[in-house]
Amino acid sequence: MTAQQVHQAYDEVVNEYEAAKFLKKSVQTLRNDRCSRKGPAYLKLGRSVRYRVSDLMDYLEKHRIDPEAV
Repeated sequence: MTAQQVHQAYDEVVNEYEAAKFLKKSVQTLRNDRCSRKGPAYLKLGRSVRYRVSDLMDYLEKHRIDPEAV
């Protein structure tokens, strides 16, 4: 995969169902997180909610715990 292909993949936008599957969370959990201003960054397009794959990856990285880093 080239650098450009990786960049395009991270700029991909997914709906809340795809985001929930990616994060292995329920859609309702993502909805609750949005209401309580937790969870990954999202886009609001009219009534539709979308997530950038890069934002989902950033969210996972922020919640990564490395037991070796003490």
